[in-house]
Amino acid sequence: MTIGSKNLAPAELDKIEDSVLVEELKKAKEELFNLRFQSATGQLESHGRLRAVKRDIARIYTIIRERELGIRAVPVAAAKPATKAKKSEAAETAAETAEPEAKKGA
Repeated sequence: MTIGSKNLAPAELDKIEDSVLVEELKKAKEELFNLRFQSATGQLESHGRLRAVKRDIARIYTIIRERELGIRAVPVAAAKPATKAKKSEAAETAAETAEPEAKKGA
């Protein structure tokens, strides 16, 4: 996914997992650093790129924060492993309750 493109629209970012968002954020920050360096040395050709990358960084931060606050839903792919963990916890709890009953009967 390229930084500063239409791929980073909020609708597209909703489909991306948190770990991938963090990676995209790192890439965007690196690109912003490089663009600022180019600007300082006079090598930057498109100054609009700075603005686009800054906006992408802000979008990513917004999506991450909204997920933390529960305003935005976490993608379905990221939510599935959590439900499996709950099922395994329920199975462990059921097994623990069955063990004392088996000992009482013995």
